[in-house]
Amino acid sequence: MRSDTRQAIALLHAAARPERRHLMLGVAWLTLAATLEMTAPILTKRLIDNYLLPHRVDLAVIATLLITCLLCNWAATTVRYLQLLRLAGLAMRSVQRLREQVYEHVLHLPMAFFDSAITGKLVSRVTNDTEAVKTLYIQVLFVMLDSGIVIIGAIAAMAWLDLRLMLIVTVLLPAVIVIVWLYQRWSAPAVSRARELRSDINAQMAGSIAGMSVLQASNATPRFGTRFADTNHAHFKARMGELSANAWLLRPALDMLNVVLLVAVIYAFGAHANGGQSQIGGVEAGILYAFVSYIGRVIEPLIQITMQFSQLQQSVVSSARVNALLQEYRPVPVGGEVRVGAGAVAIRDLSFGYKPEAVVLHDLNLSIPAGSFYGVVGHTGSGKSTLLSLLLRFYRAQSGSIEIDGVPLADIGDDAFRAHVGLVPQDPFLLAASARDNIDMGRRLPQREIEAAARAAKAHDFICALEQGYDTPLGEGGARLSTGQKQLIAIARALAGKPRILLLDEATSHIDSETEQVVQNALDELRGKVTIIAIAHRLSTIRDADRIVVLNHGRIAEAGTHDVLMEIGGGIYQRLYMLQQLSE
Repeated sequence: MRSDTRQAIALLHAAARPERRHLMLGVAWLTLAATLEMTAPILTKRLIDNYLLPHRVDLAVIATLLITCLLCNWAATTVRYLQLLRLAGLAMRSVQRLREQVYEHVLHLPMAFFDSAITGKLVSRVTNDTEAVKTLYIQVLFVMLDSGIVIIGAIAAMAWLDLRLMLIVTVLLPAVIVIVWLYQRWSAPAVSRARELRSDINAQMAGSIAGMSVLQASNATPRFGTRFADTNHAHFKARMGELSANAWLLRPALDMLNVVLLVAVIYAFGAHANGGQSQIGGVEAGILYAFVSYIGRVIEPLIQITMQFSQLQQSVVSSARVNALLQEYRPVPVGGEVRVGAGAVAIRDLSFGYKPEAVVLHDLNLSIPAGSFYGVVGHTGSGKSTLLSLLLRFYRAQSGSIEIDGVPLADIGDDAFRAHVGLVPQDPFLLAASARDNIDMGRRLPQREIEAAARAAKAHDFICALEQGYDTPLGEGGARLSTGQKQLIAIARALAGKPRILLLDEATSHIDSETEQVVQNALDELRGKVTIIAIAHRLSTIRDADRIVVLNHGRIAEAGTHDVLMEIGGGIYQRLYMLQQLSE
């Protein structure tokens, strides 16, 4: 069994486990429907053999047989319809749970996963691939399950009528297995390639739209258009390969098999009759009719199954991709009652590298008292952002430790840590929602706490100036706000959680001097209440910090107040500060 198929079966089994009872009932009722359908040819055989060919006219019996056939088919159709609705609901509920499971799993994946993940491909897995899993459910439950029961019932009925003729039919059935095997061998690579290229198309489209201003400003649109056309053409070729397999091996091959089966059965019937073993007007004529009917009931479900193989193959590939995403390592949640207290931070002998052979931080030692304001500066690539990621527990250091109030980060519960450690990123992320929603972030905070956080971040005044105040939609990515206003909203969001530690990742690098002054005033009011650690590119932001740490190639090169560092002749901080003053 191919790896994709195994993963798809595992995914289906896991998603359908809560619906096991409904699935078993559905199978039982579909079996009843197939049994009712199988009785019609047997009743018709009796009508032909016992009444029509012998010219026996018994209107009561004939009417009873005809009405019974009609009722059996009506009952089978009704049962099948009701149970297919039941199975459709089962499939929809299972996929609903699966999509929620995938989304919840993605939300808790480590940041290292997103370092290499492509947004468009990830979105495609959560949306398109889970939708394809729904198709897989429908094909498996509706077509294969129902058709499989009908085929088994038809073969059982043929065996009961005439074992020798049934063996003729079953001997040719392995040809179907060969057709399916050939189709899978031919189409599987093309289907997998098409799904992968479809994800590439989504990724290219998402990336191009997100960076449209850059593409147009740098006149890169022709090159990106050519790259997209190449990917789209490759997708077209993969789909054509899949369609070629469909055209040769699905309906045409099985239609031919149907003809071969009919010829074989009719020939065997004729040879049997001419041998004098029975009369044409006897039981053999009714059996022939029943077998012709049952062959149609065997071949048509096979055709239905194989006609769905194209979509089924795509769904198997998508299921395997979803299952692979669910198998991505997810950190074990940290529980416990340990919480963040005053907010003192201690870094002890800390070393870290994204790869073992490339160490970024070397033996850092730093003590940050609760309520103090520390700035971290350095050249590009000095390890500032890496240190911040470690403080946020996005990664774990290979050696050394980070402690808050004397407790290692790994021992603090997830909920307590995220509630008491706030982040203001360099590029503020805003929802396409109202100002209130962007500050609240689903925490259901009362209005007074939202306004208090906005006032502390110096954002209350401009929010109130909007036409609907806190209920004003801010647009996609906060398009209605200036860069500085977005940053103040981000600060308000962090403060709304009442953090004990506030981390700023170059929060003033994209704003003007006037807005920077507003941010500095907001930070000054927090001093002594919140431990502030600011990664800064613009040194004016952290000039008044209690202590400034200068990183150089992952090591602490200098540390002290602004005045102390400026007195170090030829020091890194002094050079950085003088260069910024000169540029300004």
